[in-house]
Formats: sequence, structure tokens, C-alpha cells
Amino acid sequence: MNSFGWVGLLTLFGLVAFGAIVPVVPTGALVSGAAVLAGAEMPLDVLVVIGFGAAGAYVGDVVTYAALRGAGVTLAQRMGWLRAADPTRALQLVRERLERSEVRALLLSRLIPGGRIPVLLAAALGGYPLVRFASANVAAAVLWSAVYASIGIAGTAVFPNPTTALIAVIICALVVSVVPGLIERMREPKTEEV
Repeated sequence: MNSFGWVGLLTLFGLVAFGAIVPVVPTGALVSGAAVLAGAEMPLDVLVVIGFGAAGAYVGDVVTYAALRGAGVTLAQRMGWLRAADPTRALQLVRERLERSEVRALLLSRLIPGGRIPVLLAAALGGYPLVRFASANVAAAVLWSAVYASIGIAGTAVFPNPTTALIAVIICALVVSVVPGLIERMREPKTEEV
């Protein structure tokens, strides 16, 4: 790994894992930027970036899932997710949907801003087995990492200069991951302060 280096790969892994546990780090932008840097000199190194990004996402997801299983009901009640008329039935429905299309549900929860934690919490509260989650999440993490690395590759195709491509890709990945949440907040009705 000449172009990106082992330190860069381990840093990518650590930051993506941390961002999966504490969702304040723009993990998609990290993978996209790493793909730009790795692919600048050695295009095949992008596959290694995808692997390290996926491994970080996977480890972070498993840790988050395990933590949510432990804090589950209390956390869900605090956040208002169990205020449904029949919370047990609501959790069962989420679990059934997850079981029907595990990889797709987990991948979409990673790609939709703010979607991962609610899906993981619902799966944890619904009794979705950890082993089954861990198995299905492998493909979801790899696909997620490949999607964001593809954004990086597209950036290098549009902008041949690696520095320009890196800046453009990070901006694009941040827009993709932040703008939908901002739009959702703007749509929420504002409460008047008394």
C-alpha cells in the first residue's frame, strides 16, 4: 500500500469505527477522501480502502448494536420511540421487516442520514439475534464503503488533480450526508417559545 500507507488505513478504520459508534464523524466523506488519495497513484489500492472502511463500519455497527441491546428500552422510552399504542407489536413489525431483507435494510439505514441508529435500536429491542445481525451487516458495511469509495473514484474522473478531487469529493459526501437532515429539520413545525 504505497500511496495511502498503513497509518492512513488504520486511521481510516479507527475514525470510521468511532463515527459508527458516535455519529458525529462524517464517515462517508472519510471513505470517499481515502479513495481519492489511494487511487491517485495506485487505482487498485481503492479496494483496500473499501476493505478498511467496511471493517471500521462493521466494528462500529456491532459495538453500537450491542450497546443498544443493553440500553434499549430505557433509551427508546427517553427518545419517545416506544410511545406507540402497542410498542411490542411495533417492535415486532420492525423485526419482521428486517428479517425479510436484512442486507437491504441495514445498507439503507447506513445510507440514509440518521437512519442507522433507529434501525439498530429497533432490531435490538425486537430481539433480533446478534449473530444474525453480525452476519447480515458484513455485506451492508462492504456495500456502504463501496458506494462512498465510488464517489471518490467519480471525483477523480471529473477532477484529474488529486487535491481538487479530494476537496470536491469531501464536499459532495458531506452534502449527501448532511443536507437531508437539514431539510427534515426545516420541515418540522416550529414550536413557539413562551
